[in-house]
Amino acid sequence: MTPYNSKTTSEDVATDCSNIIRGKVILTTGVTPGSIGATFVTVVARHSPRLLILAGRNTSKCHETATAIQSAFPDVSTRILELDLGSLEQVRTAAAEVNRYPEHIDVLCNNAGVMVPPYSLTKDGLETQFAVNHVGHFLFTNLIMPKLLASPSGARVVNVSSNGHRLGPVRFDDWRFDGGKTYDPWRAYGQAKTANMLFALALAKRLGNKKSGGLVAVSVHPGVVATNLMRYMGEDEFKALQRMDRELGYTEFWGGFDGLLKNPSEGAATHVYAAFHPSLKDHNGAYLADSQVHPVEQVRPWARDPVEADMLWKLSEEIVGQKFEY
Repeated sequence: MTPYNSKTTSEDVATDCSNIIRGKVILTTGVTPGSIGATFVTVVARHSPRLLILAGRNTSKCHETATAIQSAFPDVSTRILELDLGSLEQVRTAAAEVNRYPEHIDVLCNNAGVMVPPYSLTKDGLETQFAVNHVGHFLFTNLIMPKLLASPSGARVVNVSSNGHRLGPVRFDDWRFDGGKTYDPWRAYGQAKTANMLFALALAKRLGNKKSGGLVAVSVHPGVVATNLMRYMGEDEFKALQRMDRELGYTEFWGGFDGLLKNPSEGAATHVYAAFHPSLKDHNGAYLADSQVHPVEQVRPWARDPVEADMLWKLSEEIVGQKFEY
């Protein structure tokens, strides 16, 4: 295998992991056509997985991606799952459906998300970015844990985060942003992306040893990829991000993002690496970028703190009203 870098494509990594992908059952959230999630499942389909489960709030969009896969790879089975991460009730309904499936789950890719929308609340009264990007995935992942732990090869959970975690920690005393009074879309995004990373750490701690099931959980920064995830990002939002990076002293981003842009295949490469690469069994809980383990000293301390990971687990249990003890 050649060393991976920022220009590595998802096809490159999938080819290297082809024997591992073959026969796997893979559940991916957020697979709208044109998204990184859609690129991920389409690239993986070339390598004969047993089943691709495509989960999303808009099932017609999931069907579009499934149709494209079946047209290109008619021997690959797909299944659609309605999953609205902004509704805890619907998340429970979706998880119950998964738990009725005859198959186990080998890989869960928590890819769906929202990015810097105006302040809003979900049906459950939760700030939208924290709810959709973290809380919904926290509940869904734990509710289908029996299916993951039934994987004979040891399951993977991939939480799609971002280097946007640099923008702030989980605000344990004000995670609701005081009903919108203290809301800043970028700080809320930073909180949600930090939560994705801490959730992976917490899963690795609780379920990483073989006695508990041998689960591998990691978080991923795909890179800067122009997809529909950026639908709320106009010129004002980019300027606000640059102001915040300057305020926080992150000089890497002071000149803008043009030199950091990736195409969708390059963006999905770290997804594929996270989901299948055998080397990650020795890096449980890690944060990945450019299809490699990211140097820990370049990860903000609040996103790799095991104490904060445990605090987030407890907070998340309180929010969903259910404890998950392993």
